Amino acid sequence: MNELLSIVLICGVLGCVVGFLAGLLGIGGGLIIVPVLSVLLTSFKVVDAEQAMLIAIATSLASIIFTSTSSAIAHHKHGNIPWHIAPWVLIGVSLGALFSGFVATGIDHITLEWVFALCVFFIASRMTFPALQTASRPLPSGPIITGLTSVIGGLSGMIGIGGGALLVPFLNYFQIDMKKAIGCAALSGILIALFGTVGFIYAGWQFAALSNGFVGYVYLPALFGIVVTSAIFAQLGAKATQYLPVAMIKKIFALILVLVAIKMLLV
Repeated sequence: MNELLSIVLICGVLGCVVGFLAGLLGIGGGLIIVPVLSVLLTSFKVVDAEQAMLIAIATSLASIIFTSTSSAIAHHKHGNIPWHIAPWVLIGVSLGALFSGFVATGIDHITLEWVFALCVFFIASRMTFPALQTASRPLPSGPIITGLTSVIGGLSGMIGIGGGALLVPFLNYFQIDMKKAIGCAALSGILIALFGTVGFIYAGWQFAALSNGFVGYVYLPALFGIVVTSAIFAQLGAKATQYLPVAMIKKIFALILVLVAIKMLLV
């Protein structure tokens, strides 16, 4: 019981950090939750190392349902969701995310860690060098958008992130305004997280009993701790953008992400 309480409390602190950075830098919590939670689960012997990554990814996605919903509502109020393309994007990310749980469970944990680390390297490079972008192009047709975003949704769901870090540069590339790209990514994050979580729950339904704190591959005590604090601290992070050097913090955070990814690959 003491160990369970410790996990909830640690995840509450994790939620504070994740929420604050999400509000400050506009990043998805999965980039932090997945590596930290995978270490936490093995340290407390909740699961072994081979299953920890899957549990961390599934739990991260479940927490993003709540944070993305709050963000999407705010963006909708400010008119930052491009509804002329949003339906095509939503269909694509939903299809990709739905199958992500099945794909991830069929991959060994070492390969899954490499996929996560490579995505982190890409995201960190975008945060460090935002000006390095190729020439933009006109927006393709709806079905093509759906096909392309299904890949983004699948990859985002497979590594446990909301999708904004991958979807925003994609939409920017096709001449979508930054604010509207972020708004669309926030809305898409709900479906990526929701369908990704459903996939992980179904795929892991026989993994552990509900009495042990699991629903499929989602670990409820960790989810509770993260969700309770992240929403509050996201608001604080958003306010802190007025006082803190966000550009410098973003570069420092990108460096931390790279170090975390390297550590995951070396362990």
